[in-house]
Amino acid sequence: MTVGEVTPLEQPAEGPFTTRQLLRLDEALRIADQATGLNFSIYLGELGEPVRAAAEELHRKTRNHQRSVLIAVSPNQRKLEIVTGSEARKRISDRDAKLAGLSMAASFAGGDLAGGLLIGIDQLATHAGRS
Repeated sequence: MTVGEVTPLEQPAEGPFTTRQLLRLDEALRIADQATGLNFSIYLGELGEPVRAAAEELHRKTRNHQRSVLIAVSPNQRKLEIVTGSEARKRISDRDAKLAGLSMAASFAGGDLAGGLLIGIDQLATHAGRS
């Protein structure tokens, strides 16, 4: 490899993430699911208006939505929504979700979309605890 050459894992995949970032996000979601017994997912893209209602509609389409946690991010709209199903909400309070959201927003503001999502998944899973 020459200086400045980018490895395949560092090249952008389809979208805003490199292959390495996608693998890390996939692994974080898998670990969060296994550790908590909840179903974590990410939506990245435009959200309709009103944003919260659009995120809730996406959440309803997740598998076993009562046990699901959806992190919906619309970078162009500068919006972040965390939606929890009825079972997940018993373990992740609104305060916990807001704290995770603030951490994610700080990373997003610094230009680190993947890092912010990783932080959010970790914080939400930690708050949810073991299944």
